[in-house]
Amino acid sequence: MSAAEATPRKPGIAIVTGASGGIGAATARGLAAAGHRVVLTARRKDRIEALAAELTAAGHDATAYPLDVTDRAAVDTFATAFREIAVLVNNAGGALGADPVATGSPEDWRQMYETNVIGTLNITQALLPALTASGDGTVVVVSSTAGHGTYEGGAGYVAAKHAEHVLAETLRLEIVGTPVRVIEVAPGMVKTEGFALNRFGGDEEKAAKVYAGVAEPLTADDVADTITWAVTRPPHVNIDLLVVRPRAQASNTKVHREQ
Repeated sequence: MSAAEATPRKPGIAIVTGASGGIGAATARGLAAAGHRVVLTARRKDRIEALAAELTAAGHDATAYPLDVTDRAAVDTFATAFREIAVLVNNAGGALGADPVATGSPEDWRQMYETNVIGTLNITQALLPALTASGDGTVVVVSSTAGHGTYEGGAGYVAAKHAEHVLAETLRLEIVGTPVRVIEVAPGMVKTEGFALNRFGGDEEKAAKVYAGVAEPLTADDVADTITWAVTRPPHVNIDLLVVRPRAQASNTKVHREQ
């Protein structure tokens, strides 16, 4: 069967974690535009409710559900609302600090592992039956280029994102033969309103230095467009791993900065 003859993917329910801003919010917009009924989850209730209202006003089907993906009991309760799900986008996560291993905060490391890895594990486990029941499910893991190459000052975040990459890779092996695809999208340098600022505890000067001299870092919309493209491929097509960087970034440690 050619790609042109393949059965088109039918939009269904798409759940996006960490949808209160940045890549998550942009992905929710992209999937809604592609015809999915989007369910927005995040801890910031006001942000996801505002986004749901925006999407609804634009004629889309959107629902906000406040959720902390590290709270397994809450995740399990959330999962009972769905018999079938078309798409799960594991986007919730983030980075904390940029200290070397010798002085890094164990609490920051623990929190990054909980949000990036355990959170992804929790909701993927809870929703996998509904994804399978759909007959055509897709799990997306939004990892990072940090999960594919280390850099000084990034060990805690790199470790968490590497674990998230391994989770996706192993899940794909374990469920092959079921009607569920596992896609990993690994963005490089993305400039969003909160990522670097959160990483440096609200220090605007440190956050600005991350992007200093880089003419065009990726935007949340760039990454969301990539995710939406991968999700909307024909059902027999699986994008195992898609690394996306700005042109100015050749690797995690090689970035062209204009003077």
